Amino acid sequence: MICAYHVIFGTYGFWLPNDPRGSWSDFVASWEIFRYGPATKVTARRSHAWDAHDREARLAAKSALKYPPVVLNGHQALSIAHGFARVSKSSGYGVHACAILPDHIHLVLGRHRYPVEQVIRRLKQAAGLELKSDGIHPLGYVPGATPPVFARRFWLCFIDSDEYVRSAIAYVEKNPLKEGKKKQVWSFVKAWEG
Repeated sequence: MICAYHVIFGTYGFWLPNDPRGSWSDFVASWEIFRYGPATKVTARRSHAWDAHDREARLAAKSALKYPPVVLNGHQALSIAHGFARVSKSSGYGVHACAILPDHIHLVLGRHRYPVEQVIRRLKQAAGLELKSDGIHPLGYVPGATPPVFARRFWLCFIDSDEYVRSAIAYVEKNPLKEGKKKQVWSFVKAWEG
């Protein structure tokens, strides 16, 4: 039985559909990006983040994006955390680990009465609204409707044991340290009680 979820979602431009390491995508919707190759769909359940790949090809494709890839700074990470805290409290979401990195976010979420996809959507929406409200949305300079700060898709791992939850929490907590950042402690993160 599923007891929790490990969720990863990227900021705009973090992982393209034709990334040389693979992607979730079946197609590349943008002609400008498709010029750098077709979708590189993978179905393996492991992370491909550290796979050897053609870094120059990946960066060239990113140069064809409509806007520069979003890279969050510390103020923006704090704003995102405030958005997560607000919606987690109002909706009763159990967030058991959170790492807000410059180009992607890791969360361990407990089960909720709403489908996890809806919980993720609301968390992303609250974070984007908080960035806008604080006047620091990374794409806030774009005229008209502000583009989303996060990619539409996300990676989702279903967790079915207490041991696996604790392992996922430890993994998420170590992520900032692996990138040379400080340990992150967020007030909205609740201890896992099993």
